[in-house]
Order: sequence, then structure tokens, then C-alpha cells
Amino acid sequence: MIIDIDKTKIFVSDAGKSFDKNKHTIILIHGSGLSHIVWSLSVQYLSNQNYNVLALDLPGHGNSEGESLKSIEEIAEWVDKIVKKIKIENFSILGHSQGCLVALEYASKYPKKVKKLIFVGGSYEIPVNQDLIDLAKSGSVKALSLMMKWGYGDSKRFIGGNPVQKIINSSREVSEILAIDLVACNNYKNGINAAKKIHCPTLFIFGEIDKMITLDKGKKFSNLIPNSEIHVINNCGHMIMLENAFEMREKVAEFLKK
Repeated sequence: MIIDIDKTKIFVSDAGKSFDKNKHTIILIHGSGLSHIVWSLSVQYLSNQNYNVLALDLPGHGNSEGESLKSIEEIAEWVDKIVKKIKIENFSILGHSQGCLVALEYASKYPKKVKKLIFVGGSYEIPVNQDLIDLAKSGSVKALSLMMKWGYGDSKRFIGGNPVQKIINSSREVSEILAIDLVACNNYKNGINAAKKIHCPTLFIFGEIDKMITLDKGKKFSNLIPNSEIHVINNCGHMIMLENAFEMREKVAEFLKK
């Protein structure tokens, strides 16, 4: 599905199904430098559970036109433009990594619109090493190597090698989107205040061996939100929806049905 937002064509993966106002809607928000493709193993599955599933490509990412947005707050406001355009009144948000920051910020600003929240590999803050930001700004492939090593685990965990590098390189240069996203994550300081405003049912899904969002850090996040539950996927890193999509999506479906 293509949606026009501020005269910019935005791509939304919808499992090839028409939007049904009688169904509950789930909005999926990807992480830094990525696209809707990371949800490819979950979109159809969740759609078959009788939901409208909308996996967004942020501006400048994947198949969406435009320039990358420079702050988490700006992305959250952009998400609301999508919501208003499609005319969704009450929905759930599933975010990964940077997408969790966006979901957190959005839900804190528009609590009446969000029924449930699902954070996959998320935290209330994602500080980024300045060396990594500088490498990404320069367009160096070393930025990708560092991300693979630090955040996304061993490529042997994936059939055909780690897909993240392929996704990041699929349509644009690293310096165009990854650096902007990393800076947006690094600059977001409203996480704790935003978390204190969340009262809707919330699910946290963490990877046991995630190096980017450790279990200790994740649990600190979950402790800020009273109406929440945690699910830990064993022997799983940061790219949960690719490393163990089956367990993740089943847990998401179970949570949404409650």
C-alpha cells in the first residue's frame, strides 16, 4: 500500500489485504537503517489471526520516499499522520529497537489511541557509541561490521548469512539513513518520562543474549510500566523477529488476544 504523507509517497506492507475497519489494527515500526522487510516472517501470520497489519517504511527507508526524520519525537508525530490518513481510532503498536522508542513516545503523547504496546528488543534509551555514528556518517562499511558484531550476533545464526546488512544496503547508502537513525536514538532523552505515562497492557520481548539491549537494561524498562509482562527468548540476540520469528509472533498473537 502506498500512502501520501506531506506530498511524499510512503510504503506500508499490509499482507496484500484490504484495510478492514472492523478488525483491530497492529502498526509495526522497524529499527535503525532497516525497513518493513524485517517483519516479513510475521506480517502474514498476524494478518491470518484476523488483524489489519501495517508494517511501515519510515521516510527514506525501504520503499518510502523522502528524507529520514531526525528525531524520535518527529517520527512519532509522523506516525500520527499515518494514523489520521488511514483513519484508525484504536490500535496496537509493535516496535523493534529504535521502533520501540517511537512507539514509547507515541503512546505517551496519544494514550487514548493505543490499546496495547509490544516492545521487541527495546529500551527507554538507546545510547550509541560516537565512533559508530562517525563511521556511519562517513559511509564506511566498518559501521555495518560493528553493528553486526555488537547488536546482531553471529551471521551463522541466519540461513544464508546475516540479513541485516543486506537490508541496510538494499536501497540507499549507509550514510543516508543509518547515521541519522543512530543520532536520533542517541539524542532521545524523554524515555523515562514517557514510560511513566504508559498505562495500557504492554508486552516486552527480549533476546537472552542480546548485546545491544541486555536483559538487565530491558527489565529496568519494564519496571517503569506497571501493566506489563516480559517474555525472554532463549539463545536469541537483538534481531528477534528474524532469529526466532516463530516464538516471537506466537507470543505477540497470544498477548493481543488477551
